Amino acid sequence: MQLQRPNQIRINHRHRAPQVAVVPEAARLADLGAALSAMPQLGRDLAITTPSAIRRAVWQAGAGRRVRDTVNELFDRFPAFSARIVLSGHQGSYAGLGLAALLSALVIVPSTTLIFLHVLLSLIYLASLLLRFAAFTRQHFGQPIRPTLPVPKGSLPCYTVMVALYREAAVAEQLIASLKRLDWPDALLDIKLVCEADDQETIKALKALSPGAHFEIIEVPPSSPRTKPKALAYALGAARGEFLAIYDAEDRPHPQQLREAYARFRAMPTELACLQAPLIITNAKDSWISALFSLEYSGLFRGLLPMLARMRMPLPLGGTSNHFRTRSLREAGGWDPFNVTEDADLGLRLYRLGYRSDVIARQTLEDAPTTIHIWMGQRSRWFKGWLQTWLVLMRDPRRLIREMGLVAFCIFQLMIGGMLISSLLHPLIIIFMGIGVYSMLEAPADDVPAGVLSLFVIDSINILGSYLIFLGLGMGSMIHHEKRQICWRWTGVAIYWLMTSAAAWRAVLELRSKPFFWNKTPHVPARRRT
Repeated sequence: MQLQRPNQIRINHRHRAPQVAVVPEAARLADLGAALSAMPQLGRDLAITTPSAIRRAVWQAGAGRRVRDTVNELFDRFPAFSARIVLSGHQGSYAGLGLAALLSALVIVPSTTLIFLHVLLSLIYLASLLLRFAAFTRQHFGQPIRPTLPVPKGSLPCYTVMVALYREAAVAEQLIASLKRLDWPDALLDIKLVCEADDQETIKALKALSPGAHFEIIEVPPSSPRTKPKALAYALGAARGEFLAIYDAEDRPHPQQLREAYARFRAMPTELACLQAPLIITNAKDSWISALFSLEYSGLFRGLLPMLARMRMPLPLGGTSNHFRTRSLREAGGWDPFNVTEDADLGLRLYRLGYRSDVIARQTLEDAPTTIHIWMGQRSRWFKGWLQTWLVLMRDPRRLIREMGLVAFCIFQLMIGGMLISSLLHPLIIIFMGIGVYSMLEAPADDVPAGVLSLFVIDSINILGSYLIFLGLGMGSMIHHEKRQICWRWTGVAIYWLMTSAAAWRAVLELRSKPFFWNKTPHVPARRRT
């Protein structure tokens, strides 16, 4: 309570009587003066202080207990929602039985088993492709998302903005400047910069900028797991705002984004718990990797997620520019400290608990990785978190269907499960396609087996269709300037998909060896890019 509304704390001294430190309220100054005049001795046990001083004292005094509670709270409250246990006992048993059955089938009837796997994989791949094709169709023939609601100008509530930072001294100045451009009264902004306590370089860089009284630097005591969601969960209890937004260190959000989100929340029922702003990549011309990353983000945030939102389906959120009703976020358990893709996990958990998410139009500008090394580290972390999320939700499939509904359950399987399978086995589809070509070349021209021809057609649609939908969905929402930045770099899409498969396999290996390891993505200020 004293972190949210600091007004008084008790100070226990070792060798003298306790004191009460209070923050005087303007409306009660006369009453306080009258009490001191009537009882002068009261002044010896009273200390006058400021809200920021009380918050600093409370953070320091409760740091050890608070970080332990943060790590354990979701697991204690909702153990079925926590990724702390990577693979449950029955999931391990089913996985072992399935693997044993597959190996036995490959030994006993290898040809039939391979054909069955080929057909199954092709159909899963095709179903995932059709979902994205539906988004592509809606993108070109449906109504675009526009900020049509009036932006409130009158009385506003307190709005919390949280940014988790680690080794981000280089972008500290850019971050503070971006947050200061938010169009919201400073007196009603509660901006929390959440840093690891041992990351003194970032903390010193932030303090040197003297950001203002509405900024608060929160130091998270070192503890495992060292993840972004743990840092956010640690600071959540101190959030004073009725609404809460999450940004990353390198983000440049639209100044009107908070007002648009508030207008949408005010116009919608309380079951709307979260709004996702679109993320737009600004450094697409820096490398072919950032160009294809830009296409990917455009297709996701301006194509697929708006379609899912209009269908009232679950949204696997992006890791930034999420706007929450703070009360709903707390009721859902906040972020899972053990899930390294906490955004997708939280979006699906909100849906399971009866909430829904939607999208807004005002964007956040971001930069994409420009090198294979950085991209691979980030993408493998995302895949590892998606694997964690899928395993958590699939601990009890029947309960999941009851909570989500059958249609939403199938969408979840295509969005997370289908994406994982198609990424892991993308090279296998290419191999199957090559085998199909070889088989047709070996067979007489007028005697190509119908099964071989059918599978070849499906594989061709899967491969070529995936590439075309990736490009079409991405470019469909881009303005002319963005398309000019992409230029010829879209031609690397096949290599990009193979890199995605490599990142997925790396994630599978890491899930066994270091499931909670957070692979940090380094950032540099946008103006210093070369």
